[in-house]
Amino acid sequence: MARDTTDLTPIRSVDELVAHIAEGEKPREDFRIGTEHEKFGFYTADLRPVPYEGDRGIRRVLEGMAALSGWEPILDEGRIIGLAGASGQGAISLEPGGQFELSGAPLETLHETCVETGRHLADVREIADPLGIRFLGIGSSPLWRLDETPVMPKSRYAIMARYMPKVGTRGLDMMFRTATIQVNLDFASEADMRAKMQVGMRLQAVASALFANSPFTEGQPNGLLSWRSDVWSDVDNQRSGLLPFVFEEGFGYRDYVEWALDVPMYFVMREGRYHDATDITFRQFLDGALGGRVARPEPNMGDWANHLSTLFPDVRLKRFIEMRGADGGPWHGICALPAYWTGLLYDEGALDAVMALTRDIDFDEASRLRAEVPRLGLATPFRDGTVLDLARETLEIARQGLAARARLNEDGHDETIFLQPLADILARGETAAEELLRLHRGPWGGRIDPLFQHLAY
Repeated sequence: MARDTTDLTPIRSVDELVAHIAEGEKPREDFRIGTEHEKFGFYTADLRPVPYEGDRGIRRVLEGMAALSGWEPILDEGRIIGLAGASGQGAISLEPGGQFELSGAPLETLHETCVETGRHLADVREIADPLGIRFLGIGSSPLWRLDETPVMPKSRYAIMARYMPKVGTRGLDMMFRTATIQVNLDFASEADMRAKMQVGMRLQAVASALFANSPFTEGQPNGLLSWRSDVWSDVDNQRSGLLPFVFEEGFGYRDYVEWALDVPMYFVMREGRYHDATDITFRQFLDGALGGRVARPEPNMGDWANHLSTLFPDVRLKRFIEMRGADGGPWHGICALPAYWTGLLYDEGALDAVMALTRDIDFDEASRLRAEVPRLGLATPFRDGTVLDLARETLEIARQGLAARARLNEDGHDETIFLQPLADILARGETAAEELLRLHRGPWGGRIDPLFQHLAY
């Protein structure tokens, strides 16, 4: 999750909230790619999860990374809970169960993204290996029960953990036992934003199938290919899932703002402290609902930015667009996920083609795919075929989009090279999760331990 922000500019109208999002518009030549990925820490000696404290805890890893990188520690009540690079360099943060996240810098090409990922994972190994710690690239915790999972000392997570069981059955699993790869992409105008949001919503289940990689829970097959995606079916349906109004022809910034205003808040920050605000919506906050409960109860733009970061639709709109449907996975997936969406959405010809391909996927059909993909993956029925067929069509459009971008590395290769892992999946017709299950039934002899070596970074 993103670092919470402070901007004391007072909010005077809803129009200012709409303008806040619209200010994300950029000329196409300034479009950037921001990639995030999460991973689970474990001790190599016994496969236990890594707690925050202790001589070999997550805190020590963060301190070591700070010394190695020179990045600035992010503190929460005096405890280090992340690192911030210099302007534009990205950040490292902790998810609730100790998932270690790189929020990458906004970069111009996928070649830079893959270099950034490789450098980060090498740095993590340099610090973590002497502590007997490795990190696992997978979509959900494959071995540990919820009560065995560490809890990170981050104030906003304490508020969320109290609130989640009130609004859904799977919120704590989401917080503590899932991991993802995401990409953040820019938009040039409201119309460009609309097209990208709509394609993202229509195809997010396809991305979930392509990146399905969470078939084990508490040491056993869980009957799903993407347990993580299934968890999201009942986390907090007021703030997550598919948004029906995004599918409408005239969808715009104000529609998203009006929806966000009526979603309950998590918190407000005042003087560096988090105050629980889960009993009110942001609209009620604007109407003075926190008066007398916190110092300076008047809403400010920092409050709005933080609220937007606590909304969890499958495609999230801030001053950029976040694609949120993929499971965490091996290092090549960290490059493949942004390659897929960049190829579809950053070249105008590709965007037109994928809009034409998906235009008649409505909210109901997208919802059905979203419900069935966690279990069936690429075999999910879709019209006269399956999601595998739709994935093949979209991957070809993404390939054409990346080829048209013509961003070459020093060896003369364009960005299409980062789609190869997805091409391999589609050629086999087998997701990463199905490969893991096959290994589990066969060479691993029903044991879960080999998975940790197989997927460790």
